[in-house]
Amino acid sequence: MPSPKTIRFIAALLVTGMALVFLSGCRADPTLPGDQTPDTGTAVFTDVPAATATVTATPEPMALNVNGEGVSLAEYDAQLMQLQAADAELSKPRTPEEQRQMVLDELVNQTLLAQAAVEGGFQIDDAGLQERIDALAADLGGQAVLDAWMVANGYSPVSFRSAMRRAAASAWQRDALINAVPERVEQVRAQQILVRQRDTAEGVIRQLDAGADFATLAAKYDPNTGGILGWFPHGYLTQPAVEEAAFALQPGEYSPVVETDFGYHIIYVIERESDRILSVDARLTLQHLALDSWLEARRSASTVEILLP
Repeated sequence: MPSPKTIRFIAALLVTGMALVFLSGCRADPTLPGDQTPDTGTAVFTDVPAATATVTATPEPMALNVNGEGVSLAEYDAQLMQLQAADAELSKPRTPEEQRQMVLDELVNQTLLAQAAVEGGFQIDDAGLQERIDALAADLGGQAVLDAWMVANGYSPVSFRSAMRRAAASAWQRDALINAVPERVEQVRAQQILVRQRDTAEGVIRQLDAGADFATLAAKYDPNTGGILGWFPHGYLTQPAVEEAAFALQPGEYSPVVETDFGYHIIYVIERESDRILSVDARLTLQHLALDSWLEARRSASTVEILLP
């Protein structure tokens, strides 16, 4: 089996988003196609007919169509097989319908990203694609190992090249989107008091209005962290109402009671900066949000046909 480094390398080249899930489910010992001598491409035919009949090529079956561009059933089957193998290995309790939907969503997202990349000027010709495949084969330890991986994971040479081409374009567009997220943005450093009952929260507000120290009260209700939320930008917190309340305040101000699924919050802003560098985690969160938002908007403006029964 390829090393973890190699698996990550394949993942980076093949798909965006779900690749690590898919590729982690590869066979522990991919079966090579026997010890047969590879076909050299020379064939011997007997009883050749005197006349050659005209043959109409059978259209390749498609799994879905995005803005007029099809994704083959072979690619869908390959990714579904990899997800199923990964789920079995990791004991993920997903239903067949959930697996089906995950693969379809991923292929739609890849195609939307790849289409936007081409619109943005991205190009990769056959020679450039072959260079990527050759580099991948060399990293794995040879073309035979790559061929074995392809067989084990449900790819034909044609479907693998198609997946690689789409992955290269979609990764280019993904990187353009996430790299557009700035490194410095407006942020606040805040503290909260979180309680379970509204009556308790309103009692805290009365104490604050009477001049009680916010930090002292916060330490009473949360002795471990003192209610410190730290620095955060717009879009970072999981509770938008808390974030909205924080950005409505200036340093030294506290909010009215804010209700969420967690309980009742009172927010206090300690500091505020209009141009502060993001933490690694905060920037990653904003990058994910930017990508998700772009995909949602792009999909709503696109025509997507699912062709599976």
